[in-house]
Amino acid sequence: MEPDPIHPPTTPTPDLPLAGVRVVDFTRVLTGPYCTMLLGDLGADVIKVEPPGGDDTRAWGPPFQTSEPGQTSEAGRESTYFLSVNRNKRSVVLDLKTGAGLAAARALIAGADLLVENFRPGTFARLGFGWEALHAEFPRLIYAAISGFGQQGPYRDRAGYDVIAQGMGGLMSYNGEEGRPPVRVGVAVADVFAGSLITQAILAALYARERSGVGRRVDVNLLEGIISLGTSQISRYLNAGQIPGPQGNDHPSIVPYGTYPCADGLVNVAAGNDSLWRRFCAALGFESLGSNPQYATNEGRVHHREQLNAELYPALRTHTRAEVMRRLDAAGVPCGPVYNVQEVFADPHVVDQGIAVTVPHASLGQTTVTAPPWSLDGQRPPVRRAPPTLGQHTDEVLSELGLAESHKETP
Repeated sequence: MEPDPIHPPTTPTPDLPLAGVRVVDFTRVLTGPYCTMLLGDLGADVIKVEPPGGDDTRAWGPPFQTSEPGQTSEAGRESTYFLSVNRNKRSVVLDLKTGAGLAAARALIAGADLLVENFRPGTFARLGFGWEALHAEFPRLIYAAISGFGQQGPYRDRAGYDVIAQGMGGLMSYNGEEGRPPVRVGVAVADVFAGSLITQAILAALYARERSGVGRRVDVNLLEGIISLGTSQISRYLNAGQIPGPQGNDHPSIVPYGTYPCADGLVNVAAGNDSLWRRFCAALGFESLGSNPQYATNEGRVHHREQLNAELYPALRTHTRAEVMRRLDAAGVPCGPVYNVQEVFADPHVVDQGIAVTVPHASLGQTTVTAPPWSLDGQRPPVRRAPPTLGQHTDEVLSELGLAESHKETP
């Protein structure tokens, strides 16, 4: 029988590339959970270890999803933030301030291929789980550490959060509109990007271990991640001495490349070369712009950006968004609408691709998550498990270790 695409199976899928890999996940909030969610999407058995109060994001709300409208009690209520980054995991509650909790954590580590933690540097070592000690005892273990500022340096002891990294890494200084204060990107991009980077490093370490038999330590921090995300803006400073500032939705080195107003909405246009510029003008009937020698090259259009935009804006406002997109699509000029999130999930392409997946949930009845963002051999990996309730799998996982009773402290 084929699996139900709306309620996918919760059992492991053997043909996923990380099937059989066990991850013990001591992370919370976003960077680490995003990383381990991706590993779970690829088939790993991710054991999310939470303190008795749970991951901080379980309390981050509103909004909360509830099992019944108007419900305010903790039972049957889950933070939408937590739900967003914790699919394909099992939750175990351990109190690492107790001997029994530490013993259970050690048993989990002993059977793991990978440990991921995002405590402040040195904290995990003080619990007896530092890299040197664990590597000596479990040489195949891969140890992934995430921090705000790295394991060394004057800021190593500082807590790291996304907004701090966005500010200190320069991103806020060139985000937003000219003449207005710096703006944080509206998603936790420092956290998500660092989570993607540590996932890449982990996969490389798993590959290397297949050849050497030895685990590696990998480290990622939010500050260096957000600096590396700056790429072209950073290079403008390092190699041309220019300090980037905010340009709204305009591209600093390409015109037209950004957001333009139509009669009934906004459209993004990406005319990334001179051929696309000429096609853009021909498609929309902007013959005078297309024949203007000042605009013939991208360099000229960048130099005359304000003058060109002053002509483009009123011209585009005479067309509907649908008409602009129809003409540009026909001409092969990259373009797209500016959507709100509701419009995203109503778009026929997004609907066709099945990016929103509804799965059974232990306390909510069901919840909807985004699907894993890749396909393997033409198939999107399934959402095998909904985001877990706090401690949902404690007895199950510790029973697998023979610790079903002993993990509890005796009075």
